[in-house]
Amino acid sequence: MVAAASTRRGWSKPLRAAALFSMGVCVTSTVSAHWTITDLGDLPGGSNYSFALGINNAGQVVGVSGAATGDRAFLWQNGVMTNLGDLPGGGDHRGGADFSYAYGINNAGQVVGVSTAATGSRAFMWQNGVMTNLGDLPGGADDSEAYGINNAGQVVGSSGAASGYSAFVWQNGVMTNLGDLPGGGDNSHAYGINNAGQVVGGSYAATGTRAFLWQNSVMTELGNLRESYLSDARGINDAGQVVGFSYGAGGNSAFVWQNGVSTELGDLPGGGSYSVAVGINSTGQVVGSSGAAAGQSAFLWQNGVMTDLSTVSGVAGTVWNLIDATAINDVGQIVGNGTNPQGVTSAFILTPVPEPEVYLMMGVGVCLAGVIARRRKQIG
Repeated sequence: MVAAASTRRGWSKPLRAAALFSMGVCVTSTVSAHWTITDLGDLPGGSNYSFALGINNAGQVVGVSGAATGDRAFLWQNGVMTNLGDLPGGGDHRGGADFSYAYGINNAGQVVGVSTAATGSRAFMWQNGVMTNLGDLPGGADDSEAYGINNAGQVVGSSGAASGYSAFVWQNGVMTNLGDLPGGGDNSHAYGINNAGQVVGGSYAATGTRAFLWQNSVMTELGNLRESYLSDARGINDAGQVVGFSYGAGGNSAFVWQNGVSTELGDLPGGGSYSVAVGINSTGQVVGSSGAAAGQSAFLWQNGVMTDLSTVSGVAGTVWNLIDATAINDVGQIVGNGTNPQGVTSAFILTPVPEPEVYLMMGVGVCLAGVIARRRKQIG
């Protein structure tokens, strides 16, 4: 339709082709040959460690760090790590110490996680300096945790309920019990939600713990790889691609599931049969951890290739050992944790650096856009 209109207005075929090519450059994700790694540091006063667990498209990172008063959820942006505090009341029935962990963040900067509270542990949402207790499901243990949030502010996690623990979706002050798969015990956990409201996680089922996809009030089992004892789903993108892992006699194997088909991602060379996928972005890039020759290592998987992130240009030679990759945004930035050059366990953000030819083609696209605009004006 666009090409036909362009022909009627007198655009040449080469100009149209160049314009379409330049638009393609603007939206195509490419693999970076070089990366920059940033140590996020930790909060003042506590043990020297931090873990990054989530990132949004603006590059805001959330996780947990040692602090003066114990483990605390943090928000990191533009080089500054902020302590998000915890819910009022303190005292955790599981351990006795105050804590908070941040697991997810959406593009509006809303953060979700878990914190101690006056009556146990509670899922929270933090926004603009205020941490809100999301409560828990009726009838069960005083315990809830939030693991994921989409751009509409829908939150998923797990809560004590009248019969065991149940996955939930929270929205606008209402927490909905998602139930569990048929035939198993009363136990389910939700870890990820996309912008269409599709939820993924793990649930007891007749054949053991199984990964699930929940949508339109229906929970569907995603099956498993090989002869596995269990499977679990940890993330989903807006295309409905699901990532997770399956565990069996042959070890752990990361997978991507789409439209009823599970694809095994394999593992890094030399480390045995172990891999876990926990994050996926809109272009289908997957991150997680895998066994490797030198021990556990963070990986990036795309187009059938798994890359050891400790060996990429910009990381190799820095004495960083990247152990876990926990999330990836649509820009391709990856967060996780590893051992930094000082030997400290620290959160990191890994940012891809576009190749010079990519900058060149983006410049060509901008120039062509200007040519097209002037041409339209001339023939207008």
